[in-house]
Amino acid sequence: MEMQAEEAARRWLADQGVRQVGDGWVSDEKPDVLLTANQVAQSWAGDVFAEDLDAADQLRLAFGLLDLLDDYWVTCEIRFANEGAECPLPADVLWDGYRQRLEADRDAEAVTYSLWVDWFEDHTTSATAFAEVLGNDIDRVVAERSEALLRRARSVLECSGPVCWTVKESTYRTAMRLPALHAAIFRGLLTSFHDVYGDLEPAAALAILDQLDLPPNTQHLAQLRHVLAAGHKNHYRSPGAWDDAARSCS
Repeated sequence: MEMQAEEAARRWLADQGVRQVGDGWVSDEKPDVLLTANQVAQSWAGDVFAEDLDAADQLRLAFGLLDLLDDYWVTCEIRFANEGAECPLPADVLWDGYRQRLEADRDAEAVTYSLWVDWFEDHTTSATAFAEVLGNDIDRVVAERSEALLRRARSVLECSGPVCWTVKESTYRTAMRLPALHAAIFRGLLTSFHDVYGDLEPAAALAILDQLDLPPNTQHLAQLRHVLAAGHKNHYRSPGAWDDAARSCS
């Protein structure tokens, strides 16, 4: 599916006079100027949503551009289109596109960064986004344990720091049933403390942390346990707490 979307996007760019050459891209307008993937995304990704296609096909084409260019800006254009004057993009296609790319056996940094800074840090969208990419089917992830589902779960857990604790706690607790997800839950707890928009409840987070099967020399494990036991919710609310923990644990 992703390969088909990528090839459709390549054909669409060719229709715009843009083609890939070696490590870059060129346009018919300026064939001597080598463009980066980000420059292509900045210049053309938004045009996808002006195509004479229904919204679902526009969105599929945009995801194809994301596969082709692997550039975060494409996800920005998707978000802009979703918030634009027209009706929101079809939610089933939107979130299925995210899920597919989180499950793919390839780098998903642009997708996870998009979730983190755009969807999860915005508390008007974080609950829905988290539910769609993991919360709604964490039971299936734990039951099936396929590599694709585990890839998605790890990626989402690791960048879930900004999601409200009341939204993500039950998902963390269900994910704990799989030792293969324990390291990702730890990363989620760590970013929940350190992210400027991170959210956790110290006692509940500590109870989860204490049940994770982690190597005793896991970096930052002792410090995180220390700040949670002291009742600290966030690094930015207690700016000296982490350094105090580091000194106490050294």
